[in-house]
Amino acid sequence: MPAQTTDADPPEIEGDAAAGVTGPSPVKIGFRVVMLGVTGVSLYLLAPTLINVFSSTERLDEIKPWWLAAMVALQAGSFWCMWWVQALSIGVKGWFAIATSQLGGNAFGRVVPGGAAAAGALQYKMLVDAGVPGAKVASGLTASSLLTFAMLMALPVFALPGIFAGTPVNDGLLEALWIGLALFVLIFAVGAVLLLVDGPLIALGRLIEALRNRFRRHGPPTTGLPERLVRERDLIRTTLGRRWWEALLGTVGKWGLDYLTLLAALTAVGARPSPSLTLLAYSLSQILGQIPFTPGGLGFVEAGLTGTLALAGVNGADAVLATLAYRLVSYWLPLPAGLIAVILHRRRYGRDAVKEVETGSQA
Repeated sequence: MPAQTTDADPPEIEGDAAAGVTGPSPVKIGFRVVMLGVTGVSLYLLAPTLINVFSSTERLDEIKPWWLAAMVALQAGSFWCMWWVQALSIGVKGWFAIATSQLGGNAFGRVVPGGAAAAGALQYKMLVDAGVPGAKVASGLTASSLLTFAMLMALPVFALPGIFAGTPVNDGLLEALWIGLALFVLIFAVGAVLLLVDGPLIALGRLIEALRNRFRRHGPPTTGLPERLVRERDLIRTTLGRRWWEALLGTVGKWGLDYLTLLAALTAVGARPSPSLTLLAYSLSQILGQIPFTPGGLGFVEAGLTGTLALAGVNGADAVLATLAYRLVSYWLPLPAGLIAVILHRRRYGRDAVKEVETGSQA
């Protein structure tokens, strides 16, 4: 009698595992070695910036405790907005599974190579372990990620009113602004086409399928990818439905409260740059942080933020201290919170998702 499967079962195994190959393929090994090398080189090149930022640790006592408390509260609000977006995108009502999986995945992606991919893999496994159907998790996490990234690319638009009102802008920031706006328009146009028209999405699926099969060394070829992409896109549209505006509002809250955390850090150190220029500096640093060469954009955000804040008129010492305070609350503080979330999740559902993801990554 054939075995029955459920939505909570892991995705069908393809490639090396399906072919009976017990170890990672040479291609996978080579890719991991290259990525580790890129991460190492990136951290080496960014080390002076990180050392400069962390050397300001002794100045943290200049920041009043209530400013640090305000920054923590703003970050908590930013995380809550992200949970709201994911709950809407996945279509679940309980907050425990969403919150613990997002905190756990977020922390995991900041301590291992792979960044967002590692974070997504762990959150997927934690949600499936909590009983959420795998198809809903996959499409929901994809939708929330796309919404979040699209809003990040749109952030420079919100800086335009202040700039049009006459705020002086450094030439470097102005050039970055126009590049960012052009990228936003391009991404918005491509996203709209893929969301509304089947043909381009099917063509994209065929291209990806052909490339995957071209470089596959073991296992059966990938088939049906174009149709699967269309089904997952339709599932995303069905899940969000008329509540898409709530998810959009949630992404605004996620980035907006994070930006206010930086603004609070600048105010705490006595800096008073233009909010519009600060938003532009923040946007550019966060876009740099999406470069998947270091976990959580470590080094890229620090370098981008200190540099762009200086262009926005903040003196070097204040820019470094504000960056340290902001990253302390937004990057480092969520790490122990993620560990606690993973422990609580494991106690409730009896599954060690981290171990399962690490074991799966060896295949």
